Amino acid sequence: MKDTTKHPCFNKENAGSCGRVHLPVAPKCNIQCNYCNRKYDCVNESRPGVTSSILKPFQAAEYMDAVLEKEPRITVAGIAGPGDPFANPQEVLETMRLLNKKHPHLLFCLSTNGMGILPYLDDIAELGVSHVTITMSAVDPAIGAKIYSWVQDGNTIHYGEEGAKLLLDRQLKAIKGLKDRNIIVKINSIAIPGINDDHLLEVAKVASELGADIQNIIPLKPTADTLFADIEEPNHSLIGPLRKAATPYIKQMTHCKRCRADAVGLLSKDQSASLCGTLQACAQHKPLELEKPRPYVAISSREGLLINQHFGETKSFYIWGEDQKGNFSLIEERKVPPKACGPKRWEELALLLNDCRTVLTAAIGETPKVYLEEHGISSHTLSGLIQDGLEAVYHTGNIESLKCRRAGIAGGCQGTGTACG
Repeated sequence: MKDTTKHPCFNKENAGSCGRVHLPVAPKCNIQCNYCNRKYDCVNESRPGVTSSILKPFQAAEYMDAVLEKEPRITVAGIAGPGDPFANPQEVLETMRLLNKKHPHLLFCLSTNGMGILPYLDDIAELGVSHVTITMSAVDPAIGAKIYSWVQDGNTIHYGEEGAKLLLDRQLKAIKGLKDRNIIVKINSIAIPGINDDHLLEVAKVASELGADIQNIIPLKPTADTLFADIEEPNHSLIGPLRKAATPYIKQMTHCKRCRADAVGLLSKDQSASLCGTLQACAQHKPLELEKPRPYVAISSREGLLINQHFGETKSFYIWGEDQKGNFSLIEERKVPPKACGPKRWEELALLLNDCRTVLTAAIGETPKVYLEEHGISSHTLSGLIQDGLEAVYHTGNIESLKCRRAGIAGGCQGTGTACG
């Protein structure tokens, strides 16, 4: 059984001997905080939302190997952005799956605003995530409306108190859901003078009532080109009393370093700068599968003439190739094995198509796209004649002109991994 005391952020006593690594695999975010400006390639900045590179899941696994070789005191693998993990759920879950397979001894940690986590509570529990941090800086929508510019739920953007209320509802349900699954929960609360500094005690009370384990009251770090850029950073004379007042309700974290999204090493000895080159090198790696010969293109088609079928509904793929004279020919009609459930299905299909460089389909969900990419197979949503698609792949490269414009097909799939594709 994993020793959960070896998380340096949750246990100050071990902060000098146990390290963490943040894997920047989540670039997109589903809310806009008025203090956040997520600029990349700024190695001298030490604040959340900053990273030198974005990694794909397989690259994160390779980077983890390199980090452990150079710093064996790492006990925690975390994902903290630079956006939000659950605005990038498939990339995050795939990263966790790879780490769980290669480094099961590590503690797995996620840091989120809580907006999109609810559909994935069972997934992260099954993958062995032991610690989750939720950034919750208000439990009153009127105050939250001053902190968040907007909140995105699916394809809908919510503003003002409406958005803040929706976010708060998700956060409260997330804390309860995580505790129901025996996951350790930390609440990050950003102290913003004149906005919520006299409200954070109420946040502590609510978090405590829901069973959260620890609160981290973090002073605002004013950042250029944000709405809160001109607010003065609060010092210990403000933060100290806030933590003292909240302590009777919930344990307080007092050693936070406001880590980057690619932080690595001990809290007291961050190695983000020294390992920046390693991170950037891993971000350039290609899957081993790309080194294999991939002469073919897989087509989702009902009748073998048009690209007109959903990836997840395809019962057999038409496999096409090109001869030395540049002529296209149908190699075979490759039948899909009986439907498996969830991720297993996409893994089987990726292996079925492992000699194909790309898949041309009328629509495909985010989950199978990620699995295909992990195996070095690209995918494109197109409509029209198979011959035109093959011409674009093999000769002109002008795939964009054939992109599927039938939003009703591609737009409706959320890629949930439930075997719809």
